[in-house]
Amino acid sequence: MSIDQHIEELRAELRNAVYRDERRETEAALELALAEREVMLAEAHGEVSAEPPF
Repeated sequence: MSIDQHIEELRAELRNAVYRDERRETEAALELALAEREVMLAEAHGEVSAEPPF
């Protein structure tokens, strides 16, 4: 599954979340997935390095 598909699934889950705890967990997972996608895009554009600093 691609990161974009995962984000869309999380957004759908969030729209259908009924319970507060479920909503909080889904919001946290969505926030993490969005951050991961931003890092992936930055790496792809050469804005950051995937290599650890020395």
